[in-house]
Amino acid sequence: MSLRDAWQSHAQEWIRWVRTPGHDSYEQYHGRRFLELLPAPGRLTVDLGGGEGRLGRDLQRLGHRVVMFDGSVTMVRACATHDDPVPVAVADAARVPARDGCADLVVAFMSLQDVDDLEGAVSEAARLVQSGGCFCLAIVHPLNSAGAFEGEAGDPDAPFVVRGSYLAGFRYHDEIERHGLTMTFHSAHRPLETYSSAFEEAGFVIEAMREVTEPPPAGRWSRIPLFLDIRASRC
Repeated sequence: MSLRDAWQSHAQEWIRWVRTPGHDSYEQYHGRRFLELLPAPGRLTVDLGGGEGRLGRDLQRLGHRVVMFDGSVTMVRACATHDDPVPVAVADAARVPARDGCADLVVAFMSLQDVDDLEGAVSEAARLVQSGGCFCLAIVHPLNSAGAFEGEAGDPDAPFVVRGSYLAGFRYHDEIERHGLTMTFHSAHRPLETYSSAFEEAGFVIEAMREVTEPPPAGRWSRIPLFLDIRASRC
């Protein structure tokens, strides 16, 4: 199953998960940290892999003119029918029906680790953004997806262990239950060099990088980053 199809199969779970107030890390801290990385609103912001629209709605409230694309029909429908809808269309992140240089900002919040064609998606972001524009993204930190804590759950001193090869790409899925809700996340582990090579090939220069984890007191996750946020400019 492709990553795109895997996310479509769990779309309803994700919509319940993300729309439960205070439930997801986006609401708790990660959304705020990502928004701090973005440039001021310009003429158009394209959201690649925007899911059910949570980031797009926040961007609109901040004054961005947003167009969103996602590969899941279910999530696009949920975005379009929300009380605060975002203009949205079904599209693969590597094949977006929009003209060259249409945007001064492209965002991909927690979607690039979930696309089948990473290089194609980054190249598409470069096509969409005008010269001098920005590409801002957040991903699962590759250190996070390469390893896991061992020992008793909740032990703040538990060792974090990488088994196998960090440098090898691989598919994985996480089944998570929290406060009565379940979600299965389908993703691809890719080392940092895979991302940076894709940016380099597409003509992006990395300007800022943030390693994001839970704010204190965060137990063992205060020692290991959960997410990686990047702002890159188009040469």
